[in-house]
Amino acid sequence: MADLSALNSAGTEPAGGGLLGARTRAQCASLLRMRWQMQSHAFRTTQGAMEFGARLVSYLVYGAMGLGLGVGAGAVAYQLAAGNMWQFLPIEFWVVFFIWQMIPVALAAFQEQFDLSFVLRFPVSFSAFYALYLVFSLSDISTIVGGLCSLGILTGIAIVRPDLALWVVAALVAFGLFNLLLVRLILAWVDRWLAQRRTREIASVVFLLLLLSLQLFNPALYEHGRGGPRRMYWVMHHVQPYAETLITAQQWLPPGLAARAIGTAAKDQPVKALESLSVFGLYLLAVGGLLGVRIRADYRGEELSEAPSRKEKTVEKQGWLLNGSGPIAAVLEKELRTILRSMPLLYAIGAPLFMVLIFGSMLRNGGSTPSGHIFVLALPMCVGYALLGSSQLVYNNLGTEGYGIQLLFLSPTPVRRVMLAKNLFHGVLFLLVAVFAGVLAILRLGWPDGTMLLATAAWILFALPANLAVGNVLSIIMPHRTNLSRLKKQRVSASSALLSLFVQLILLGVGGTVFGIAIYLHKMWIAVPVFTVLAFGAIVVWMRILHNSDAMANSRRDKLISVLARAE
Repeated sequence: MADLSALNSAGTEPAGGGLLGARTRAQCASLLRMRWQMQSHAFRTTQGAMEFGARLVSYLVYGAMGLGLGVGAGAVAYQLAAGNMWQFLPIEFWVVFFIWQMIPVALAAFQEQFDLSFVLRFPVSFSAFYALYLVFSLSDISTIVGGLCSLGILTGIAIVRPDLALWVVAALVAFGLFNLLLVRLILAWVDRWLAQRRTREIASVVFLLLLLSLQLFNPALYEHGRGGPRRMYWVMHHVQPYAETLITAQQWLPPGLAARAIGTAAKDQPVKALESLSVFGLYLLAVGGLLGVRIRADYRGEELSEAPSRKEKTVEKQGWLLNGSGPIAAVLEKELRTILRSMPLLYAIGAPLFMVLIFGSMLRNGGSTPSGHIFVLALPMCVGYALLGSSQLVYNNLGTEGYGIQLLFLSPTPVRRVMLAKNLFHGVLFLLVAVFAGVLAILRLGWPDGTMLLATAAWILFALPANLAVGNVLSIIMPHRTNLSRLKKQRVSASSALLSLFVQLILLGVGGTVFGIAIYLHKMWIAVPVFTVLAFGAIVVWMRILHNSDAMANSRRDKLISVLARAE
């Protein structure tokens, strides 16, 4: 057992407090040793070895992606430094900033939100708890990708101007720390606001207003007939007068300050560079302080849940949301009530839909190739990405049962009937998300060709039973309990998440291959019968797996109960 009391040889606590004090360092070291021992013990089990292997593969994949982005960032920084074009450096910092902040949203369905509540079982100080919160953030995918991009910027500038290495390191360290704190701050406060029903309803209204407001730019910037630009007439007459003001304002925001510190140092103006870093320090204090306020509430034992208040219990009307009788109707009712009251599940489904708007805007603003291939595939690309949000439900459909998994095995209802009801609910949800994503893509990109619309629908009919079939297998073989109230308390199985991502990539790859062949042959209608045949095969496999779900679940009954009924 790690010595979490952090006593020295004299039996007293080490002197020095604060975030970097001796006591904090000792407690952090003890907790890290404890985590290492837990990981080493996990190697003795097959599940533990698979989890470690899956995490290693995930880090290698995302590390390769980050390395590619880092090489690109380094090449851009090299060109800017070689051409002495420091006025364009803020653009690169803003791009890295948005990549750093958008990765947690883009990977909401696959990335585990770590939880340090287990630390509170031990006598740790708040400063040690805060420090561990930051240390564990270093393993986030966004931190790895953003760190590699920052390393690329450092390398690119240092090759041309080695005399600026110290200034670049100082600016990038401050920039990286700010992004790390901001990601944790946003997730922590979003978790806090959406943990209760009233604040979640307010946030939902704000989100819908933002979605509607984005559509107001369509008639102002683009023609609705062919979707071509209006020579940016509206931009030239309404946005350009504010361009100088925006450029001046961004210089005092964190990405602009980091670029300004490097640019002024390159022009032999160390006083202005120090001024930029000093202002950056104020941003770090502000973001770190707001994060500390939220973390202190967790440190003191705040635990929010979906349980209604006593007053709400007295006035709440009891009744079924869905009409019907029998086990299938009961499971459908239970699944509907669960998802309506679970913020993590709603977040996992809604985050990809938000990214669809961004992708749609990028595809429209970026134009298309002369043959129009990019625009033609925009609809299936947006719909396919939006469906990734359903993975957390489909590939772990027993995770919401919790302690109820014991009643499932005591009930005379066959497991396959319960799985069928869950599949029906998730299938309807799958189709609703696809329709909503398609509507958002059409609003941003205009109506697609009728054949492409039909081919996209045929691909969905293939992807749905394929996802349900694989999801039933993974839900029984690799289950993990879903926390229905807190976003950051999700303990996603790394192996299950990696396999689900791999399956999604295969489905998207099959769809892309069929679409590519159809485009190459200039016969898009070919995709419809091909996807129809694939859908028939997927349905046969899904029904076969559903038929065998009773035997699969009963053979792994002890594992399902031990994992899903385990206290958090």
